[in-house]
Amino acid sequence: MKSRVIALCALAALLLSGCGYNQIQINDEQVTAAWSEVLNQYQRRADLVPNLVATVQGYAAHEKDVLTRVTEARASVAGIQATPELINDPAAFAKFQQAQGELSGALSRLLVVAENYPNLKADASFRDLQAQLEGTENRITVARNRYIQDVKTYNVSVRTFPNNLTAMAMGWKPKANFSVENEKAISAPPKVDFGGAASGAANSAQPAPAGN
Repeated sequence: MKSRVIALCALAALLLSGCGYNQIQINDEQVTAAWSEVLNQYQRRADLVPNLVATVQGYAAHEKDVLTRVTEARASVAGIQATPELINDPAAFAKFQQAQGELSGALSRLLVVAENYPNLKADASFRDLQAQLEGTENRITVARNRYIQDVKTYNVSVRTFPNNLTAMAMGWKPKANFSVENEKAISAPPKVDFGGAASGAANSAQPAPAGN
């Protein structure tokens, strides 16, 4: 009797392995881990925003529109419940990606505005926050790349035969992924350091402030 149970267990394990069940589970865990890291890095960036806004406001309080946009973009990001289930909901995932994109754009505009305030650029707190933001953007890019690749692997595993039969039986569907207009965007983090030689190039690309 004992040998029969062992044989049945071995057969079940073989069947599960052959139908892709185990591999899909492994791939799903990798996606979950990658998603957690994406959220961790986005949260790190969101945590920098209040201090960054406060520092800029100390030197450029009249840049109300730019400061307000950053604050509102951060609030929009914070208002999204970024649960593990979000990656299984394409509409919710798209909303999350849009909100993060709006925050990225608002932060970029804020840093461009900072170029017009030499005293702000020289402030030690601002330079420290700027360096932290640049490092975080790099980490976001790495985390997004890993997530993109892990989701690709998972999606292939649930869409190809014979794994797709197991996926259909279990109700597993392809997961949402980040989309980019330019593939190079996922391998090159935004430039947020306006100091040194890069500053001259950045300034030459920006229109001169009104009145100059």
